[in-house]
Amino acid sequence: MIERLIYMLGAGLLMGLASCGGRTARTARTPDTIALAPCPRFDADSAMNHIVRQCDFGPRIPASQAAERCVEYIKAAFEQYGAEVGTQSFEASLYDGYLHQGREMVARPHGTKYAATNIIARLNTANPDRLLLCAHWDSRPWADSDPLERNWQKPVPAANDGASGVAVLLELCRLLQQKPIPVGIDFVCFDAEDVGAPQWARPEDDEESGWCQGSLFWARKAKSDGYRARYGILLDMVGGRGSTFSREMVSRRYADPVVDMVWRLAHQLGYGHYFPLRDGGFLTDDHVNVNQTARVPCIDIVPYFEAGPSSFGPTWHTVDDTPENIDPHVLAAVGQTLTQLLYNEAQTYDN
Repeated sequence: MIERLIYMLGAGLLMGLASCGGRTARTARTPDTIALAPCPRFDADSAMNHIVRQCDFGPRIPASQAAERCVEYIKAAFEQYGAEVGTQSFEASLYDGYLHQGREMVARPHGTKYAATNIIARLNTANPDRLLLCAHWDSRPWADSDPLERNWQKPVPAANDGASGVAVLLELCRLLQQKPIPVGIDFVCFDAEDVGAPQWARPEDDEESGWCQGSLFWARKAKSDGYRARYGILLDMVGGRGSTFSREMVSRRYADPVVDMVWRLAHQLGYGHYFPLRDGGFLTDDHVNVNQTARVPCIDIVPYFEAGPSSFGPTWHTVDDTPENIDPHVLAAVGQTLTQLLYNEAQTYDN
């Protein structure tokens, strides 16, 4: 994800953007009550285990052995939880063709392509009425936001920025196996989200590599195949200590009713502290491709930190993005909100 874009817009600019679109920003108010369907408890410890297992493989950068092992792990977990699982293979570009081999960063010819894999798991495949839940599973090859320069060319362990979103998806799939619902659900884990050029790169060096390559490949294929879903939810960095989640503005532009529904549910469930009624900025993330190319209205649940070295938290793109810095309470807030959302959606089939 790119932090070169400003996350939190100034109040005046935000009002101007909202008025240009014919919509004014909402004020902080108590959300309306939503009828809650019976649903299981999201198990944050189970999700935490999936984070640890992914990190145990090492950084999951394209074409690495760690990535290959992690793909098989994620596929096997979804299959164990009753999903039909497939993959999409594509080629990703990395800045200057750098690739980690063991503990060394090895240079390859500029423009070298690397094998990458999206993972797609589906429930209730016969139902054309579908929801999309997605996250990226890859690790950033460079800890280029680490406070220590000697760490900048080390890979990111990616416990939060990658593994946490996948872990929530896997736990949701497990719950849906235990207590099935008729809703059609597609879980998509994108590769090559975090391979944009490092901060030390020159602008001209970023022409052949970029962010969110896996979601762009998926979105183009989804568009050509005529894929449809009522809406999508992207999870990115949903376990970091101290995380809270602002209403991201690309999400509001394309899927504002879904933003409202998720934030209202979170408040009603007692997670209002994690989902404050405030607007964030416009982010470049996988949901942009889902919205603009696949034409599926999709929101992004992504943290905003008001203080610190990064708006995405102190471990963002550093060597400290490890399981020790994951907070199970944050995972539970996000996971239980989405669990409730899915079982609420199932009620529409009964009414």
